[in-house]
Amino acid sequence: MRQEQKGFSLIELLVVVAIILIIAAIAIPNFMRARMSAHESSAAASLRTINTAEMSYATTYPTVGFTALASLGGAQPCTPAAATGCFIDNFLATNGGGGGKDGYSFTLQTAASLSGYGTLAAPLTLNQSGTRAFCSDQTSVIYYNVGASTCDSTASPLQ
Repeated sequence: MRQEQKGFSLIELLVVVAIILIIAAIAIPNFMRARMSAHESSAAASLRTINTAEMSYATTYPTVGFTALASLGGAQPCTPAAATGCFIDNFLATNGGGGGKDGYSFTLQTAASLSGYGTLAAPLTLNQSGTRAFCSDQTSVIYYNVGASTCDSTASPLQ
C-alpha cells in the first residue's frame, strides 16, 4: 500500500515561480511607464502653478515684478509679503527641499528687468523619472523637449 504524499513537489513549485516571474516581467515595465507619465503630468501641472503664481506675484508686487521660486512660497503659517508671497506650496517653492518634486527638479530664472522669467522642469534621472523636460516663460506657454534635460521656447509646445 502506497502512502499519500503531502505538500508540493519541486516541479510544481518551480512552475508557480516561473508563472509569477512571467507576470512580473509583463507588469513592471508597464508600471514604470505609468509612473513616468504621472511624473511628467505633475511637472507640467507644477509649471502651470508656477506661471499662475508668478503672474499673481507680479500683479500684487508691481515694483518687484517677477521673483525667484522661493519667494512664491512661504513656511506655514504663511504671511504674505514680498519675500514670502504665499502663492504656492512651500514644498514646490523650495524645490522639494533641494531633492525635486515627483522626479523633477524645478528652476526659475528672472530677467534683470521686470519683464520676464523662465522656468525649467528637468527630470532628476532621464528615462527613469521622466523622458521630457518642460519649460515655460511669462507667456505661460509650456514647451517640452523629448530625451533631454534642457528646454527652451524652440521646443514643442505642450497641447
